Amino acid sequence: MSRRNNPYAGDARTRQAKAAGYPARSVFKLREIDERLHLLAPGQHVLDLGAVPGSFSLYASQRVGKKGRVVAIDLQPIAQEFAPNVSVMQGDALDLDEAALSVAAPYDVVLSDMAPSTSGNKVRDQARSFELFMRALQVATALGREGSSFAGKLFMSSDFPEAKRAVGAGYQSCKVIRPRATRQNSSELFVVGMGLKSSQKADEEPGS
Repeated sequence: MSRRNNPYAGDARTRQAKAAGYPARSVFKLREIDERLHLLAPGQHVLDLGAVPGSFSLYASQRVGKKGRVVAIDLQPIAQEFAPNVSVMQGDALDLDEAALSVAAPYDVVLSDMAPSTSGNKVRDQARSFELFMRALQVATALGREGSSFAGKLFMSSDFPEAKRAVGAGYQSCKVIRPRATRQNSSELFVVGMGLKSSQKADEEPGS
């Protein structure tokens, strides 16, 4: 069988992920964050922003169990098959007016593995990554329940301190994790907020 036709072709972590039934190696990033910070638990409601190809949602659905619920949303169709506790939505993951976003709100965990399509211009890509991260954070603080968590991917840049300050302002604690499954030549990391503050929720209420 040629590598072109081999579903397990690619780097070792990609092959390992596909052999375990996940569509991409990114599952190992979320698993490490979860194991280190105890992010996910049975019965939770989870929102996965920009869910394609589906590894985060698949892992989260297994962790929250039958009594939990995962909402996976992306502009692109999501081909991955899921258990009944996952609702797949096609729409704008960053538009708070998108009704699909709040279908299972308030959420206990909001996840974002979103990254811009790289242009070859490092500064432009970093700026776009920061924009996506901040918009995902806005969704998380608006739709998360008090005490909820947020984990979002970000390209390291001069905007990193501002991103970290924003998470620290909204959550009781802020952790920065570069998972071991991250490619060596990648500048990505995850900023994780835990314990959404009640004052932040009040600020997000309509008319406040």
